[in-house]
Amino acid sequence: MFSSPRAILPTVVSSAPLSPADRLLAAFDGALRALTTTPQAARPKPLASRPGEPLGDADRREAGALMRVNHVGEVCAQALYSAQALATRDPALRTQFQKAADEETDHLAWTAERLDELGARPSLLNPLWYAGAFAIGVLAARAGDAASLGFLVETERQVERHLDGHLDRLPAADLPSRAIVAQMKDDEAGHAMAAERAGASTLPAPIRWAMRAAAKVMTTTAHYV
Repeated sequence: MFSSPRAILPTVVSSAPLSPADRLLAAFDGALRALTTTPQAARPKPLASRPGEPLGDADRREAGALMRVNHVGEVCAQALYSAQALATRDPALRTQFQKAADEETDHLAWTAERLDELGARPSLLNPLWYAGAFAIGVLAARAGDAASLGFLVETERQVERHLDGHLDRLPAADLPSRAIVAQMKDDEAGHAMAAERAGASTLPAPIRWAMRAAAKVMTTTAHYV
């Protein structure tokens, strides 16, 4: 958790803090990398304990659609963490968000690779998902660090439940996808726990409900587009 030394969101090692303009440029670079390049994972892709059975056409399409949704979630995670790192005034918290983005880069790379293996494509709306998640991340950060961390906790808890649902829906024979999703689920739980330890506040119920509704729209659309 919060430990991988590389990222789509670059961390510059320097004795002097980055200026606001430099942080903005880094965020823009992160967006271009998330949307236009093939990400590189630091950790090996999770592997199933045994080879799965060959997938039929229907199972392959369903697995591809579910992994496309998971890939969209990781595109959004890059945007959220980048925005929160950009907007916070706390250097330690900014570093925490940047390191969290590093681990999410693994997820982005794994899901992108699995999509290719399944003969499926990423969502055509990824630029829209990224922009929306970035805007939400900035708004959350502007509400204060405790609220920003609370937003992170609620997001990760919802993603954890979402991934748990995908483990139920993925074809039983698709062991490679299931191994990836299971590791992602464990990582998201770790992100939420770390944010809670860092001082996250509990979001009001209406905000949590609105987040769930927005996530439902996104995941339903990304399943097909």
